[in-house]
Amino acid sequence: MLTTHTPGPLLLPTGDRTPVEQAVASSVLKGTPPETWVCFTFPLPDGGVRVRYGWTEGGVELGDRTDREALANGLDCADHLHITELHCQTSHRGQIRIDVHSLRPLLADVQAGVRCPDERRATVRRVIDCAAAHTGQTARPGLPRWLGVGPDLLNRKGINS
Repeated sequence: MLTTHTPGPLLLPTGDRTPVEQAVASSVLKGTPPETWVCFTFPLPDGGVRVRYGWTEGGVELGDRTDREALANGLDCADHLHITELHCQTSHRGQIRIDVHSLRPLLADVQAGVRCPDERRATVRRVIDCAAAHTGQTARPGLPRWLGVGPDLLNRKGINS
C-alpha cells in the first residue's frame, strides 16, 4: 500500500530558547512536591547562563514568608547560600541544571537562626572583593542582603534593593 505524506508547517530555527525553557520548567514543576522552589540554569551559546525560577503549589507564599523572616532576622547572602544549599537536590536534564529546594525546612532554619559558618562567610567576602577589584569597583562594606527564595524578593531589581 502506497501512502502519501502531506507536509506540515515548516519549522525554522528562531534562536528563541524561551519555549524550550518553559516546557522544561513546566515538566519539572508538574513532578515536584508542593511548597517547593526550583531554580533552573539554562546554558547559553555564548558560555553564559540564564536562570529561571519556579514554585509549586504553596511555594510562592512560603517563599515570600521565608524572605520576610530572613530579612527581619538580618540574614545576608552568605546565610542564603548556606541555608539553601542545605535543602537543595540538584539534577540535570542534558546541560540544564535543576536545583530543587523544599521550603518548609528552609523556613525552619531561618526561624531557628541558622547562620553561615564564619570560614565560609569569609570566603564569600573574598569572592565579592575579588570581583570588585576585577571590575575596577570598590566593594561595599558588609555582605549583600538575603538573596531570596520567593518571587517578591527575587524579582526585585538590584542585589541590594
